[in-house]
Amino acid sequence: MRGQIDRGAIILAGLGLWQGIHWLSPFALASPLATVVKLGSLMLGAFFWPHVLETAKAFVLALGIALTAGLSAGLIIGISRTATNVMEPILSSIYGVPKVTLYPFILLAFGLGLPAKIAFGALHSFFPIALFTMNGVRKLPPVYLRAAFVMRLTPLQKIITIVLPAALPEIVAGVRIGVSLTLLGVLIGEMFASQRGLGFLIMRAIGLHDTETMLAVTLMLVSVAVAINIALMRLDDRLRPRAT
Repeated sequence: MRGQIDRGAIILAGLGLWQGIHWLSPFALASPLATVVKLGSLMLGAFFWPHVLETAKAFVLALGIALTAGLSAGLIIGISRTATNVMEPILSSIYGVPKVTLYPFILLAFGLGLPAKIAFGALHSFFPIALFTMNGVRKLPPVYLRAAFVMRLTPLQKIITIVLPAALPEIVAGVRIGVSLTLLGVLIGEMFASQRGLGFLIMRAIGLHDTETMLAVTLMLVSVAVAINIALMRLDDRLRPRAT
């Protein structure tokens, strides 16, 4: 209950600040009410939904690729202490590089269109998912691995029945970060080289100085991202007591 009150207070404070900035500079920032009204009109228009579906398709495919690759890499590397000591600094260093600098290479490899957006979104989220998974495996109590050895489990059985469930809280934490970064990567890809998608709508609105459309699309994206993160946070809260 206290958490809900705190979140409500933060939302009200944010709306108050937003409205205050609008009063100070009405041409630079649309009001919250005008933004919500604009979002409603966009959602009623037929032209808006193909852009939503384009972004949603790229987001789902990019997240699926990042989850598959990140979990596989994190589990395979994390189960070996030597591999973890070698690969973790390398992955952490690459993760710290601004991904925008790599976008020209993505365009050269995948060209314009959906594949480039998917690749750029997956590139953003692969590293946190892999690193958090490796960290979760590294925290695995040694007695679990000794039990797997005594039971003569195969490597695949050990990962599925012991390693993956034990590392699940850390994996969920990595996925929480990965979801937001995947969406960010897809939107950046749409802003730079795309003729469809919500990122393209934002860039077009910026070019036309259409602050209502820009803020309306942004509000929709933020709402979706926050809803997904809240769901993953609740899942994380349920998993951690069991892990401890």
